[in-house]
Order: sequence, then structure tokens, then C-alpha cells
Amino acid sequence: MLGHRALNVDDYLGILKRRGWIIAVPAVLLTLVGLGLSYIVPPKFVSQTLVLVEQQKVPEDYVKPVIEEDLTARLASMKEQILSRSRLQPIIERFNLYGTKGMSMDDRIDQVRKDINIKPIHSEMARTGGLPGFFIAFTAADARTAQLVCGEITSLFVSQNLNARAQSAEGTTDFLKGQLDDAKRTLDEQDAKLAAFQQKYMGRLPGEEATNMNMMTSLNTQLEAATQQLARLQQDRSYVEAMLAQQQTVSSPSGVSGTSSSADQAELQSLLTEESDLTKRYTADYPDVIAVHRKIKEVRARIEAAPAVSASASAVTSAPSRNDSPGVQQLRAQLKGLEQGIIQKQHEQSNIQSSIRMYQGRISSSPVVLEEYKNVTRDYQTAQSFYDDLLKKMNSSKMATDLERRQQGEQFRVMDEPNLPDGPTFPKRGMFVAAGLFAGLILGVLIVAWREYRDTVLRSERDVWAFTHLPTLGVISFTGDLEDIRPRRKWLGRSKPDLPPASRPLTETGA
Repeated sequence: MLGHRALNVDDYLGILKRRGWIIAVPAVLLTLVGLGLSYIVPPKFVSQTLVLVEQQKVPEDYVKPVIEEDLTARLASMKEQILSRSRLQPIIERFNLYGTKGMSMDDRIDQVRKDINIKPIHSEMARTGGLPGFFIAFTAADARTAQLVCGEITSLFVSQNLNARAQSAEGTTDFLKGQLDDAKRTLDEQDAKLAAFQQKYMGRLPGEEATNMNMMTSLNTQLEAATQQLARLQQDRSYVEAMLAQQQTVSSPSGVSGTSSSADQAELQSLLTEESDLTKRYTADYPDVIAVHRKIKEVRARIEAAPAVSASASAVTSAPSRNDSPGVQQLRAQLKGLEQGIIQKQHEQSNIQSSIRMYQGRISSSPVVLEEYKNVTRDYQTAQSFYDDLLKKMNSSKMATDLERRQQGEQFRVMDEPNLPDGPTFPKRGMFVAAGLFAGLILGVLIVAWREYRDTVLRSERDVWAFTHLPTLGVISFTGDLEDIRPRRKWLGRSKPDLPPASRPLTETGA
């Protein structure tokens, strides 16, 4: 009647009373089956350890770590290396993992990879969102084997981290060392070029313009002083020459020649005085100075071209004689000293003029030297900056390498040693029993529902109304034997359902 009308609580209670054994039997049987399977299925034991990631003990402001890769990425890389065949096969052979199942080595390695579980711990309290640690677990059919293998895997992770960090630090240091050597060679070459350039253009380098200008000013002052001193010496020489000529004219027999020579000497003296006045106020290139110099040359030429008597007198003036008076001899000595002073001042004037021309050349060539100097110093500064940067990185890398060697950097610390499992994680007998009980109940309910759906027996007035849609006039209790009607039900067929043994309701047509 299950499929013919809606059921209420009384109907469900009646079904449970009539067919409860159908639900109980599968539930008991499947519960026993689940319990038996829990003893048959091979057990699995899980050993687990906790590995924390300790940051370096020296602040990063003092020693910057050479490895800045995210720990999650490094952990994934280490996991792939540790799960390689070369790492797992020795462990499998040492503990004979899955050796009794007849599996090939490749299958055993794949099974070990499946049984290894690595779970990172992402702490919500970490400021940088880093990885404070991770769990390592291994599943095996034996508790002791699971513990030992888990310890081996943990040791591989710890040693792999130390080796990776040490190799990375040493590799970085070696690389920087090679780069530093190349940078030093380049810097030495640039330094040699700069030294050669400075030696070549000494005195014309940028920044020396002010010094050159000061030197030119000083040299011009010295040149002016030397020119004035030279003019004064020349004036004194002319005066002494005139005095000497006058002394010799007095003692000369020819009065005419003496008179002519005296006039020329007087004119020469006047020109020398004028020259002295002009050179005090003007330079040697001034037109009046040049004109006076020309007149002096002309007068001297006339004096030299005088008659023989004058020539002899001049010769007497220039050449000393035993008959010279002490005054003439003194004038001759004074004249000789003036001649030497004039030669010395002329030489000094020439040297000063050469120095002035040199400093003028330096100043005029400064723009060209400055452009070339910029090119040389630019390459030198670039090489120096690159070398200093590499040297700083090299020192930092050496400190980081020493830090790793002393194990003061980032490292893995095993907080909990691999535990020895107290019991298997699979199978759980309680879960198997509960699953068998639940499956048995579901199966029993399905069987009862199917049988109730197929059952067409009328047991109440609601069943009569569901089939006939006619009201029930009365209910007659059945007092006979149930065995008497069972053969009849066989011949009646399903088109005429029998009434229940407890009562037979009467409808209007049946009355």
C-alpha cells in the first residue's frame, strides 16, 4: 500500500511492526561485515614531525642574506629534489618498503611519494606573511617503519637546506670574486690612462685655470719690472759711456772730433733719458718707445761712423790703456758691470716672456683639454663606482657565507621528533562498524519500501477509500482460521484483493 496513498505515523509504526526484522537483518549482517573488513584491511600508521624555520640570528641591517627567494618556493624545490629517485631508492632498499607486495622499484618509488605528505604552516600572526614551518608525515604498514622513514625524510630536508644555502652563498661569493678581479683590472687600466693624461697635460688640467691666470699676472709684473730695470741699466750705461767719452775727449788732440763726439753723446744722453721716462709709463710695444729706440740706434750709428780720429778715440774709449787716468779706469769698470747687468736682465726678460707664452698656451688649450679630460674621467669614475659596488657586495657576501658556515643564518629546526604511532590511522573499526550499520539500515529500508509498494492488501478504511473512493458502511471482524483463506488468495488473483484477516469492511455495493 506504500505506493497507493499518503502514510501517517500509524502507518509507519504498522510497517515497522510487520517488517522490522527485514531492516534489522541487513543492518546486523553489514555491521558484522564492516567489523570483519576492519580486521582484514592492512593497517596504515602515520608518523609526523614538525619543522620550524628559524630566521638568521644576526639582524639583516648588518648582514644581508644572500638568499632572498620565497621559502614556499624553496620548499617546493627541495621537495622535488628529495622525492627524486636517487634520494628515495636508498631509503626503500634500507627499510625494504613494499618489498613483500611484488612491486617493481618504479612502483615502490611512486608509492613512497604518495605516502609522503608535506604540509606548510601559514601563520596569520607573521608580519610578512612568511612560512614559520611545515609538517612532514609518512604513512607505512608498520609504526616503527613509519617513524624511521619520517626521520630520514626530515634529515634530508634539514641537510638539503643547509647545503643549498651554503652552496648558494659560496657560489655568490665566487662569482663576485671573479667579477671583482675583472673590475679591478679595468680600474687599473683606467687609472693608468688617467695618470698618463695628467702627466701629459700637467698644468693644463681643469681647475688649474685660476693658477695659470695668477702666474701670468705675476709674470707680467716681473716682466714689467725687468723691462724697467733693463731700461735703467741701459740709461746708466749711456751716461757712463758719455762720461767716459767726455773724459777721453778732454785728453784727445783733435778738438773738432771731440766737439762732434760730444754733441752726439749729449744727444744720446738726452734720448736715453727720454727712453727711461717712457718705459716707466709704457710697454716696449708703445710707438713712442719704439721711436726712441730707433733714434738711439741712429745716434749710436753716427758715433760709430765718426772720422778716424773719432774712431780712434772710440777705440781708446772702449779699449783700456796704461795711460788712462784713475777716473777713466773707474768709468770703464763701471761700464763693464753695467754691460753684464744688461745681458743678465735681457736673459731674464727672455725667460719671463717664454714663461708667459707657455701659460698663454695652457690657458688657450684648456677647453680642448677639458673635453678630453671629461671622457677620461667619465670612464674612470664608472669603473671606480662599479668596483666599489662590487667590493661592497663582496664583503657582504663573505659575511653571509661565514654566517652560513657558523649556522647562524636561516635554518630548519626540528621541534617534534617523528612520533611512534599508538594506533593505525586506517582502518578505524568504529568507522567501519558505523558504515556497515548505516548501509544495512539503508538496505533494509529500501527492501521494506519495495515490498510495501508491491503489497495490495486492504488493512484499513483508508485503504478501501484509496482503492474504491466509496465510503465504508461497517467493519466485520474475522473470526475464522487464516489458513482457510490462504488457498483462496492464490485463485483470486491480484484484480480482487483479499480483505485482511482482522476485519472485512462493507461498502454500499457489497451490502
